[in-house]
Amino acid sequence: MNTLLDSPKATEGGTELIARLASRVAETRKKRGLSRRVLSEMSGVSPRYLAQLEAGEGNISVLLLQRVAEALETRVEALLAEDIPLEHEVQRIGMLFRQAPLEVQYKVRGLLAPQNPAMLRAGRICLIGLRGAGKSTLGKMAGEALGIPFVELNRDIETHADMPLAEVMAFYGDSGFRELEAEAIERIGARHDRVILAVAGGIVAEEDTYARLLERFHTVWIRTSAPEHMQRVRAQGDHRPMQGNPAAMAHLRALLEARTPLYAKAEAEVNTSNKTVRSSLNDLLAVIAKHRFLAPAA
Repeated sequence: MNTLLDSPKATEGGTELIARLASRVAETRKKRGLSRRVLSEMSGVSPRYLAQLEAGEGNISVLLLQRVAEALETRVEALLAEDIPLEHEVQRIGMLFRQAPLEVQYKVRGLLAPQNPAMLRAGRICLIGLRGAGKSTLGKMAGEALGIPFVELNRDIETHADMPLAEVMAFYGDSGFRELEAEAIERIGARHDRVILAVAGGIVAEEDTYARLLERFHTVWIRTSAPEHMQRVRAQGDHRPMQGNPAAMAHLRALLEARTPLYAKAEAEVNTSNKTVRSSLNDLLAVIAKHRFLAPAA
């Protein structure tokens, strides 16, 4: 009785594997500029056996194939895999990229992004919007629900600078702080393949930084009405928006109106106005699922 290995399908698969192995060994040897005799000396496999291998006639053992792969400075799986693996040059470029300063990494991503923009954003989500919309609350809860990290940009800056945000602002000034924001976005993007990030409301006014954010993260605008923005900020114990400023609400409305075109650049939005936290969380999770923000890029 025929076994599974004797089936036509198995035989066909084995023939394809042998042919692929033969082609890969021959191609890799030629790229390395090696003759069969030199490869034989390096691997300890006879020239005749290598010739049979490259002709698709050799039934090489795993141990001998390992020696050939080592002599070719590649991995066994690279000789057998259906998909052509990354070449050593690509691996070296990857190492150079990881060692490069953040600014250089950003320029490289800028050159590559037009080829497949979704690849840079895959798995990373950023919540934008004015203070009081619910970014931190919803971001933390969504992270817990999805089993991925939640990061607040300002907290990351504090940790990296090893000082409270107020001291960071005083020490670095406004322009210096904006540079720290840009660096933090790059740092968080490099650190996490899957993450939910919440950023300060004013980051959208910094054109270059916001462009980086839109490039590196799927963005969701968490929005609500001006009165609820004010109410929630005061509920957090911050009375500064109203204290000594009767025109605070008018100023808030004007700010929201001015930034609306910038927030509208987000790929999706969640309106938390007159909704419970649980309802808003469900809306956010539905948006993430609908737009497949956590799905790997094709």
